[in-house]
Amino acid sequence: MEDIGISRMAGSENQAPTRIERLCSDRGLRMTGQRRTIARVLTAAADHPDVVEVFRRANLVDSRISLSTVYRTLKLFEAKGILERHEFGAGRRRYEEATREHHDHLIDLETGRVIEFRNEEIEKLQERVARELGFELVGHRLELHGVPLRRKKT
Repeated sequence: MEDIGISRMAGSENQAPTRIERLCSDRGLRMTGQRRTIARVLTAAADHPDVVEVFRRANLVDSRISLSTVYRTLKLFEAKGILERHEFGAGRRRYEEATREHHDHLIDLETGRVIEFRNEEIEKLQERVARELGFELVGHRLELHGVPLRRKKT
């Protein structure tokens, strides 16, 4: 779980700004203490947390942060191009940094786990398909949904 990194965030005002904090500043957002905490929670996330999980993690650092503050902050960060929102199923919107290097996602339908991957063959195929259809590809989002293969007992 992410709690190990979160426990280190308490009293982190003197730490160097995270990438998300710098993006906020670059886009003219005022960095309140609560926004800073939420930004640091997102930076520390190795997964794609939903709003409730971001709230839970942020609340461990600052119990004054409300769920509505997290909703508003994530919406603002998304509108400013700092975060990307994904809807991987199960009705949950999940978030990750928007500025990260391009990658695709494989969603485990049994556990909800999201696996990031990059495959050059897929990238080239998408470019070729777009060209063949008369388009220049300027972006895409690929999500694969699957269940783990069951190994047969021998």
